[in-house]
Amino acid sequence: MNRFASFSALRLASACACLLSFSSCAQEVYKQPDQALRDVEILAADSMGGRLPNTPGHAKAQHYLLQRFQSIGLKPVGKEYQHPFTFTARNSSTPQPGMNLVGMVPGKSEKVMVITAHYDHVGTRNGKIYNGADDDASGIGAILALATHFQKQKPQHTLVFVAFDAEEQGLQGSKAFVANLPFAAERILLNVNLDMVSISAKNELYVSGTYHHPAFKPLLEQVKVPEGLNLRFGHDRPEQGPDDWTMQSDHGSFHRAKIPFLYFGVEDHPHYHQETDEFQNIHQAFYLKAVETIKRAVEVLDKQLPV
Repeated sequence: MNRFASFSALRLASACACLLSFSSCAQEVYKQPDQALRDVEILAADSMGGRLPNTPGHAKAQHYLLQRFQSIGLKPVGKEYQHPFTFTARNSSTPQPGMNLVGMVPGKSEKVMVITAHYDHVGTRNGKIYNGADDDASGIGAILALATHFQKQKPQHTLVFVAFDAEEQGLQGSKAFVANLPFAAERILLNVNLDMVSISAKNELYVSGTYHHPAFKPLLEQVKVPEGLNLRFGHDRPEQGPDDWTMQSDHGSFHRAKIPFLYFGVEDHPHYHQETDEFQNIHQAFYLKAVETIKRAVEVLDKQLPV
């Protein structure tokens, strides 16, 4: 996520090698918690090297996601899941390759909801790995959980799931996707973007975008939120300055193209863009409730948006 924060040299203990325990109430919230947490743990492992684009660890993450897309049963959008593009990184004049991963669950309608998260992070700096568990392995784990659910419970609308590359380089993957949509823009009802959904000391999950698209708010107010999680609206008004998240993650590329969006995320925390953003530091019970909340929100939108 591209928010305003500085990097710290502080390092906490290294990520644990096994899944941490989580509460029984969290197990009841999401029926496949082991897989949701395991996806985050694997993507945020030291072996992924912080998932900086065009590094060996990034290639491992991409390979893992291709296997997960296939195992879930997502259909490619186009000939294959891989959608290549070219971008120029910050502080560089040399173009380099990027790779978005795109799969779908066909619905009864050709109208599309595009559900997104980014799988890249900032890599290794001064020999220290920035694993990006919350940013944004948590969002990727969530879209995989949603894809698994809707593959079994067929939606009304076609759901397109995109794992964006190079978000940390200036939303490059989403910019490329929106500039070269694999289907007509008129088919897209909205983008649902997930970026940082697993750490909140206040148990608060924010949904942004209803300031720009107020018609979504009464639908989201119908979502039955799991006990112990607070779903908040906000961080989307221009007068909020740096607290306005409208352009601060991949949904910004859709907004710039006048495609409606909703963004789910948490407020900044001490691990944001730090080497301490490790699997062991995510709030597991909160994360599972956040995944369930987002799933229920997509279900409400799927049932009530026009087909």
